Amino acid sequence: MDLGLAGKVAVITGGSEGIGKAAAQRIAAEGGNVAIVARRPEVLAAAASEIERDAPGRVLTVERDVSAPDSAAAIVKAVLDRFGRIDILVNNAGTSHSKHFDLVSDADWQGDFSLKLWAAVGLIRAVVPELRRQGGGRIINVTNLGGRTPGPNSMPTSVTRAAGIALTKALSKDLARDNILVNTVCIGLIKSGQHERRYARMPGARPNATVEERYAEDAKARGIPLGRVGETREAGDVIAFLASARASYLTGVAINIDGGTSAVV
Repeated sequence: MDLGLAGKVAVITGGSEGIGKAAAQRIAAEGGNVAIVARRPEVLAAAASEIERDAPGRVLTVERDVSAPDSAAAIVKAVLDRFGRIDILVNNAGTSHSKHFDLVSDADWQGDFSLKLWAAVGLIRAVVPELRRQGGGRIINVTNLGGRTPGPNSMPTSVTRAAGIALTKALSKDLARDNILVNTVCIGLIKSGQHERRYARMPGARPNATVEERYAEDAKARGIPLGRVGETREAGDVIAFLASARASYLTGVAINIDGGTSAVV
């Protein structure tokens, strides 16, 4: 299926690994150009090399901390200088930061909102004028299941992700007249460097278990109905679809990418 992404330009935060990189790979494979934004230059360079090796789309790396106040304008300028347009924004930056409420400090709250909500708001503000100039576009916010069904020991992430889901729905109403479609993907357990670094820090009862064995244990412990942890490419494919011409009548939608885990539709 031709997704109609050839020649489009996507800005993807957290684009150097995991879901962000997978989305960039899929969009670039369809002939789109991608700007991947992250903080670590060496990881960005490696991701760009991998994406360009396997896809016709061009890749721009932008080394930025999206939570910094001046980042949004700098990112948009870098992308326009290279590609001359922006059609798609994927707000994917963020880490899982979950504690019991009593343990969440003011700095934890501020940091999580800065990274997951205010950074997205700033980039959306900066990108929307460019999307309007193109006659429309796509915004995809990457959130997670905890934003819809918060559990114990899930703050501040569950709260900031819930805000991201609400932002998505409200924006879909405000921007519909401009043909700017806004959706979110609510991520369940997907393979990522974050999880693998956590396994290394916390080896658990079986310190010699392989990464794949740890993923299998996690899938069983969490009762994922499909019986496995999701692949990053599976999330990347859904994001690319939402960014595409084939999703032209979808806006204000939250899609669970979770192997059936969520208790809500």
